[in-house]
Amino acid sequence: MRIFFFIPVLLLLTVFGASAQDSAQFQIHSHNDYLQKVPFWTAYSAGAASIEVDVILKDGKLMAAHEPESIDPKKTIESLYLDPITEGVKSGVIPTVDFHLLVDLKTEAYSTLKVLEESMKNYSDVLYSIDNPGGLKLIVSGNRPKPEEYGNYPNWMLFDYQSLELTEDLPWDKIGMVSLSFSRFSVWNGKGRMVESERKKVQDFIDLVHGFDRPVRFWGSPDSKSAWKAFYEMGEDYINTDHPIDAAEYLSKLGENIYQNTSKHEVYRPKFEVDGAEVPVKNVILMIGDGNGLAQIASALVANDNQLSLTQLKNMGLVKTQAADDFTTDSAAGATAFATGEKTNNRALGVDTEGRPLSNLPDILDEYGFSSGIITTDQLTGATPAAFYAHHPERDDSDQIAAYLPESKLDLFIGGGGDKFISQKERLKSAGFVLSENLEITEAGRIGYFAAPKSLPKKLDGRGDYLLNSTAFALDFFDKKGMPFFLMVEAANIDSGGHSNSTSMIVSEMLDFDEVIGSVIRYVDANPNTLLIITADHETGGVSIPQGDLASSTVELGYHSDDHTGIMVPVFAYGAHSGDFRGVYENSAIFHKIMKLVKEYHRK
Repeated sequence: MRIFFFIPVLLLLTVFGASAQDSAQFQIHSHNDYLQKVPFWTAYSAGAASIEVDVILKDGKLMAAHEPESIDPKKTIESLYLDPITEGVKSGVIPTVDFHLLVDLKTEAYSTLKVLEESMKNYSDVLYSIDNPGGLKLIVSGNRPKPEEYGNYPNWMLFDYQSLELTEDLPWDKIGMVSLSFSRFSVWNGKGRMVESERKKVQDFIDLVHGFDRPVRFWGSPDSKSAWKAFYEMGEDYINTDHPIDAAEYLSKLGENIYQNTSKHEVYRPKFEVDGAEVPVKNVILMIGDGNGLAQIASALVANDNQLSLTQLKNMGLVKTQAADDFTTDSAAGATAFATGEKTNNRALGVDTEGRPLSNLPDILDEYGFSSGIITTDQLTGATPAAFYAHHPERDDSDQIAAYLPESKLDLFIGGGGDKFISQKERLKSAGFVLSENLEITEAGRIGYFAAPKSLPKKLDGRGDYLLNSTAFALDFFDKKGMPFFLMVEAANIDSGGHSNSTSMIVSEMLDFDEVIGSVIRYVDANPNTLLIITADHETGGVSIPQGDLASSTVELGYHSDDHTGIMVPVFAYGAHSGDFRGVYENSAIFHKIMKLVKEYHRK
């Protein structure tokens, strides 16, 4: 019997981490826990502070069952709970007993309690007492004696009070919790929101019970993420669930999944005087939000008073993101499709599916008299920026990738990862690059700026206005050159937020990106032969938005994964020929649409 229980607990505690015991922010009531495949240990591994077992007195034994028909002779309160708890305490697997058993009596109270008291004599070492204040307490529910008789029972036995009538003269020292059926307050099924009048009834009862310094629980309550969150926010002490592990996982991440933005930026309102104009395209600015799907954009919208510069735009479409060899692309294949117009295998940069080099936009546009530049919040050997200058089948070969930069047709590069280019600095200088120490305009024909030796900080970690200032620098640089130009600007860390399921990172990085988008839209308004394209290489995290609050700029994100997904991503366009980017098409079509417009400009 001991082996049977100890194998599950070790597995459960390994998979699901430490128990409730590590978090005082929420408490779970594992409802009908005895029906779990691994009773008690499932609840304990989930951190349940309240664990329920239904008990039927049959032939002098306390069977764990809801009705006589479901009785299994092997399943008693002792075998499923008291024995494993005792062994867990003795072995140290249960370092502290910071949970209780709620024993729901399904048979007549007095006779059942008499047997329960007798049985508990065998477990006195783990039970609560004056000499053992950290011991196990039982809270008796279901059939109970009269409240005035509660004091006749041992110190380790408390009672579940079930009435709306709460008065000072109740035996509060013997009441372990107050429980009522949720249906007495609301018909809410856990979908959407509880109507306010019913929510207030629930909240008022919770507050009333708390006024007597006792915890409260509702049985028969909705059992969903929306419900768990609602009850948590209202202060229910023991959140009732048949899914303790799922509930614990969700509630434990609630603080990470919810983000309130306190740093708003002013949205730029486009003039639309040049939007969609059938004029020659002299400049092309491609802005890539790595991992930036529709939910990421919408989350930033909620966090910025329900408005973004990006969402002012009218011309938009959807991009299919699949790689040549995989339904779900990585950034290397995704960016290569943008840069070369051909789909390639995941991990490949600027090469086709056979590893042969492909000409990229900076290479090709050089022949049309264009200058080109790249800016990233990533390292410059990162997959997205590298796709615009390198030709290599493996994105992680940073030394080989760095060697392509001096050979590229780029006139400007700005990004992190300077340490990867130490051996290339002389080659870069020989190629005509001035390696600037800061973002100050020079008269140099080619400029490179390593913004950090390794990775740049995230926005919330102090990166500041790096991307905004870098983009302004680049536009000034190209204006001074007086040539047509292509500029790629990447906001790389929206993707990082998706991988780490970090709502704060996703929202803050997207808001940073949007501030830059606003500045570029302003530039397009002042330069009518410019085309701005804003899209993503893929979505990351399978992000959804279960809840939010516009008034407080607060948003909750949910996550399907910590990886890229194959869903289509939005594309927005503004300026010359922006209408050409409406519709649904492959990511490689971005390149071909750009080249078609460049060729038309060249002919004119």
